[in-house]
Formats: sequence, C-alpha cells, structure tokens
Amino acid sequence: MLIRLNIEPDIKQKLKDKHQVKAEEIEECFLNREKGYLEDTRADHVTDPPTRWFIAKTDVGRLLKVVWIMDEVAGITIKTAYEPNEKEIEIYTKHA
Repeated sequence: MLIRLNIEPDIKQKLKDKHQVKAEEIEECFLNREKGYLEDTRADHVTDPPTRWFIAKTDVGRLLKVVWIMDEVAGITIKTAYEPNEKEIEIYTKHA
C-alpha cells in the first residue's frame, strides 16, 4: 500500500457490506485524484479534525466519494466511501 489508510474494523465491514468498496479502491482514488479536497461544513457533520472529501476514479474507472479525516497520530482515517450521487458530483465539480 502506497498510502497509509486507517480504516476501523466496523467501517471496513460497512464499506464491504453496504457499499461494496474495498480498501484498495480507496487508495486508488487517493492516487488518481485530479482535483482538491472539500471540507464538510454542515453543522451536523463538523468534526475536529475537519472531515474532508473528494471524488475520484479507481483504476478501473469506478467513481467514488471518499470521506476522511487527517489525524496527526493515525494519519488518514477513512469515514466512508461510496458511489456519489449527481448532486455530490455537481458540488465537487463546481467547488473543488
């Protein structure tokens, strides 16, 4: 793995069961990202450290929204990843 991703066991299970997303796909999205990160500033989603997200393609072209936080100790901690809806794609395209 080229990027150190921290994925808690319960999140890893949710990624597998609910979204059919593998850790390798998330890593590919970090490596394939073409635009910047956005910060989730919605009141019920604000965290410390801030929650960030981006949309990118896996190596086989699957589009994923990756939501994560950067922690000084743990590094990149994945909160979720899934195929984005049209509104999320529109927001990212416009603001990233």
